[in-house]
Amino acid sequence: MTISELLLPEFDEEVKKTRMFLERVPMNLADWKPHEKSMTLGRLAGHVAELPAWASDILERDSLDIKAGYKGFQATYAEELLSHFDAKAAAAREAIARASDEHFQKTWTFSFGGHTVFSRPRYKVLRDMMMDHLIHHRGQMSVYLRLMEIPVPGTYGPSADEK
Repeated sequence: MTISELLLPEFDEEVKKTRMFLERVPMNLADWKPHEKSMTLGRLAGHVAELPAWASDILERDSLDIKAGYKGFQATYAEELLSHFDAKAAAAREAIARASDEHFQKTWTFSFGGHTVFSRPRYKVLRDMMMDHLIHHRGQMSVYLRLMEIPVPGTYGPSADEK
């Protein structure tokens, strides 16, 4: 079995779960945040919606340098949030499906403002910076939804709202 064949079922499942969370984001409350140091709900949802694009960046480029002052995607309405996520997830799935095992093992470099943060094999970066990162922020979003009294969807089984 290839690396792509191993990753795609997990990717598909995480995309499906993540979309359920994004569907529940009340964009009229996009400026809400649970703490002064936290992202707003709108920025968090935008970050989650843009994360699948990392797969395309990791697999179609040799490196990525995020410039200081970068402002990530932030939707103004729910349909925009979901269509952005769907488009990025579809492109990511295609990139994963096309990648050979040899390509997954090539080194990829991430930089911020011209300073190298790390260089690792693409497979490891895809797991850490896209898949695990997506799961992490989806978990963060579940806390936001809970604090806002919005029913939290189940991810790895039913949530307290779905029993």
